Amino acid sequence: MKVGLGARLRDPVFWNDVLQVLKTALAAVIAWVLARNVFGLPQPFLAPWAALLVVHATVFRSFSRGAMQVAATFAAVLLAATVGQVLGLNTWAVVVVLVLGMFLGVVPWLGADTTTIASTAVVVLTTGYGNGLLFSRLIDTAIGVVVGLVVNFVVWPPLRRRTTIAAMDRIDDAIGKLLIDMAPSLSAGCGRDDIEEWIERTRDLDGAVDHAWSMVRHATESARLNPRRSAHPLRDPQEWHQLLRRMEQTIAEIRSMARSLEAQVVRHTTWEPAFAAPWTSLLAETGRAVADADPEAVQAVHERLRRLVEEVTGLDELHDQWPLYGALIINLRNILEAMSDVAVANPMGQPAVPLARLRARARGPR
Repeated sequence: MKVGLGARLRDPVFWNDVLQVLKTALAAVIAWVLARNVFGLPQPFLAPWAALLVVHATVFRSFSRGAMQVAATFAAVLLAATVGQVLGLNTWAVVVVLVLGMFLGVVPWLGADTTTIASTAVVVLTTGYGNGLLFSRLIDTAIGVVVGLVVNFVVWPPLRRRTTIAAMDRIDDAIGKLLIDMAPSLSAGCGRDDIEEWIERTRDLDGAVDHAWSMVRHATESARLNPRRSAHPLRDPQEWHQLLRRMEQTIAEIRSMARSLEAQVVRHTTWEPAFAAPWTSLLAETGRAVADADPEAVQAVHERLRRLVEEVTGLDELHDQWPLYGALIINLRNILEAMSDVAVANPMGQPAVPLARLRARARGPR
């Protein structure tokens, strides 16, 4: 699905990615300028290289992996120098450096990608590894690491609040859309293909919830060692945990509902109009209330469901179908109760994306 430019510019994930790219480029440029113009180091390519590797998506990860990156790069430089002194610069030296670098790349405490040490060692080997250059390479690396850490810490240290909230918002919208889509199919007489599609969509929602959980963990990590005042609530976002659990429960209830309807379709059981019409209407209204994140609408549907139960409880024509209808009522009631908390929490507060801030400043105070 193509995303328009306007939607792209309002996407918080897009702006987080843009900011991260700009910060990484800034760190690399500063590291290069310092190494070449301030310290006067020859061939200071390892300074921007190290800065690029150190600027991670969170401040905590930059610091936790900064030491590992220093160790990995130093290992690559020392490996290249040692092999170069013993074998010189030839094919066998490149082979040995690559093999040993790949082996070192899988050492956990070095914390490097599998190919980082090998690729760095090959570059150092082929560009020079003499005693004077060896010291220069180590200084290059140290400059890049320090600059990367400082830039990521000082220049708008990232908080993953926006991206996490956006991921969670998409889930309740998708839940509401699924419930809305189910209602007309039920009224028209759904088949097994319809039910399988609904179940498949719940599996997609499970994947979206798993992604949101990973985003919550990422946001929590982004708050560690982060000097911004707004980082404190993200260190233990219990509200997000509760909301995701509610959405997990809702998805499970929808799948249970679909399975119950599947049994009815298999048995070719006819819906009793006294139950089917009002219940299907409530299902569609639940979807709209959830998609709109309207707690008052959710509560109104909950009240109407309670009245429906009172109205149909004494109907003799429903006697044989009460196991199915009771299960559907309980599923819908549980969905309403779970999503009421989600509706109350929405819209979850988050800062505006940069373009919106610029427009607000241009308009000025009213």
